[in-house]
Amino acid sequence: MASQGVLQNGSACGCKGIRSCLICENANTKLNFTANETPKVSQEFTYNPSSRRAFRCVNGIEESFPFPGVFLWENFVTEEEERELVSKMDENIWRESQSGRRKQDFGPKVNFKKRRVRVGGFCGLPSISEKLVARMSREPQLNGFQPVEQCNLDYNPQRGSAIDPHLDDSWLWGERLVTINLLSDTILTMSLDEGCGQFDQGEVKVYVHLSRRSLVALYGEARHQWKHAIHRKDIRSRRVCTTFRELSAEFLPGGEQAEMGTQLLNIALTFRGVPL
Repeated sequence: MASQGVLQNGSACGCKGIRSCLICENANTKLNFTANETPKVSQEFTYNPSSRRAFRCVNGIEESFPFPGVFLWENFVTEEEERELVSKMDENIWRESQSGRRKQDFGPKVNFKKRRVRVGGFCGLPSISEKLVARMSREPQLNGFQPVEQCNLDYNPQRGSAIDPHLDDSWLWGERLVTINLLSDTILTMSLDEGCGQFDQGEVKVYVHLSRRSLVALYGEARHQWKHAIHRKDIRSRRVCTTFRELSAEFLPGGEQAEMGTQLLNIALTFRGVPL
């Protein structure tokens, strides 16, 4: 069951299990698990989009390693488009979610544990996304990108919003995860528990700086091997993001569930959707 944390204005959080936010922590219904971000020794690097390497400076000596699988597109949307997008989102209901987030889902009904998917109430991606998807497809790195699911997330420092390190599903969702970052800058933290290459002594973190109105796509190693997270400390003002996911090979022509994939994609690209 969701925790019963309540703000003075009467809003409750949607945290379950070990997840927590400032609402349930301040209401004393949970311990502070975002101390959740238990301090542990890690090797920290910063992503350089120009060189596509992760680097750090130790005692005046720069160390780095290749970090493939991240594509950044600065100013993907204009200030006017940003205002329009967030205004349209705010016209719809935001539903309480885990760790202080609020969400709006546009996609099929999925049970990832049992690997079952059905249309449910899915009636397409929202109309405001049509021109964004068309713009993405003109970029060679996103060539052929046809999203079948969209998730809008609302982060707010007053709620202690965050999302823990995780890997996205790869049974239903395909190679590229595409996110548009709105309203504020933040940091996407990529992590590998067991380290990599010469930096194999414990966890390795790579900080990817996301500027306001930018687009980030994860693919390859960054998509399938490195966990990604947005930590509470990196939300300093309201942040809204929208993430698009494409289908995996199993749901594309030639795959075992190609028929279902075609049905879902045809619905998604009508751009007549409302949040579920």
